[in-house]
Amino acid sequence: MEYKYWIAAGLVGYLLLAGCSANTQATVQESQTVEFQSEPTETIQPVQEDTAVESTSTAAIPTEENLPEPTDTPGENSTAPISQAEVLAVNLNGEPGNYSFSVKISSPDEGCNQYADWWEVLSLEGELIYRRILLHSHVDEQPFTRSGGPVPIEAATDVLVRVHMNNSGYSNLAMKGSPEQGFEQVEIDSDFAQGLHKIPPLPGDCNF
Repeated sequence: MEYKYWIAAGLVGYLLLAGCSANTQATVQESQTVEFQSEPTETIQPVQEDTAVESTSTAAIPTEENLPEPTDTPGENSTAPISQAEVLAVNLNGEPGNYSFSVKISSPDEGCNQYADWWEVLSLEGELIYRRILLHSHVDEQPFTRSGGPVPIEAATDVLVRVHMNNSGYSNLAMKGSPEQGFEQVEIDSDFAQGLHKIPPLPGDCNF
């Protein structure tokens, strides 16, 4: 009986030892498998994320090399020069109190839409003395001369002779002088005696 007991006890011990060994191997294999699967996740994915962020960040930063060249645009405040006429010469005939003025004018006439519509004689204080209405444009006659009178001034009286454009107003280039001393070209203020453009006589319809 004792012999059978020891055989049975030895068999049980062997089985228990074999079971422990199998559990140990399974544990080791399971641990190795888990460790092997976690390695690529921890190593590869963060590198890919950092690379993508760095690439996007670099493309978004402007540099001096890739900035667009500035372009010139037309200034919104630039304006075309206003066309104006000019008195070139003044000649007189007559006597004190009754002079006839012969005035030579250069003007950028284009027809009834733009032409010199009168010349006038005024005092140095800006009072209208005489006005000669021009009935039509002088597109094909430049410069041109037109006479008018009588102009009731004395021989020593200084006056101004200036010309008016129908679309741009008075020229600031005028002739200054007297029958006695003659005339020379001067420049006057652009706002000098501007109100005279409303005083008759005034031109009617332009003929051509």
